[in-house]
Amino acid sequence: MTAADEYVTITDGVRLFVRTLGRGATTLIVPNGLYFIDDFSFLPADRTIVVYDVRNRGRSDTVTDRSKLARGILQDVDDLDAVRRHAGLDRFELMGHSYMGLVVALQAMRYPGHVTRVVQIGPSPPRAATQYPPELAFNDGTLAEVFSTFGQLQKEGIADPEERCRRFWSVLKCLYVTDRKDADRVAWERCELPNERNFMQYFQGEIVPSMQRLDLSPAEFAKAAMPVLTIHGRKDRSAPYGGGRDWAAQLPNARLLTIDDGGHAPWIEAPEVVFGAVKTFLDGTWPDGAETVE
Repeated sequence: MTAADEYVTITDGVRLFVRTLGRGATTLIVPNGLYFIDDFSFLPADRTIVVYDVRNRGRSDTVTDRSKLARGILQDVDDLDAVRRHAGLDRFELMGHSYMGLVVALQAMRYPGHVTRVVQIGPSPPRAATQYPPELAFNDGTLAEVFSTFGQLQKEGIADPEERCRRFWSVLKCLYVTDRKDADRVAWERCELPNERNFMQYFQGEIVPSMQRLDLSPAEFAKAAMPVLTIHGRKDRSAPYGGGRDWAAQLPNARLLTIDDGGHAPWIEAPEVVFGAVKTFLDGTWPDGAETVE
């Protein structure tokens, strides 16, 4: 698939790194998807895929002016629309993983006239403060173990930032898979990039507070009336499975595909199911197993 790289400048001067794959008539935009898009190589060549690093991530500009980061995910929504306008798109599809699953849903609510279909994979819940019962929030002790190990790494005082980042990721990726033997299949670190070495500070300082401030109303959910496929692993330690159920229940035309043994990247545990479902959905029909949630 042909690839073209460029920078798109947002109105406040921040540049986003954008990669365009393919030349098809239908376009799928995948914000912050450069770390996993190679796994989705099954997507047909007759589709254009626009994938980019969001603000202060990856190869996009490092932002030192905190006022340009303060809006968090709401700024990501505005930036996504800027990418859409730059590409000259009127109608397009969206796919988002992890907290970008929240961003693409917000985009669909704010600009419903442009978005035709949405795929969420392991999305952050619509309300960050929701406390889910154990059957909807997988906790096997791994999260506590990871944070304990982080504390030990900080005490070691690793001087080289790239090495520190790689050590951090060697621990973190255990959260994202059901079985630790699959952890090395999570190759998301990109520690050669300064933005990714410093991501956690930005995520905790701006992204998380912006998610906590969200208070979506039923009227806002109702605006996203296009088909939405939410794919969520029941054993997701990073984004609770209950959040996926909430999205499917509150969006008017959404269905949930549950991956029973899936983690935060459920295509690792069930590639044929996840990839087949995404392809079927983007081709225009609901995949087998996608359920309506009351």
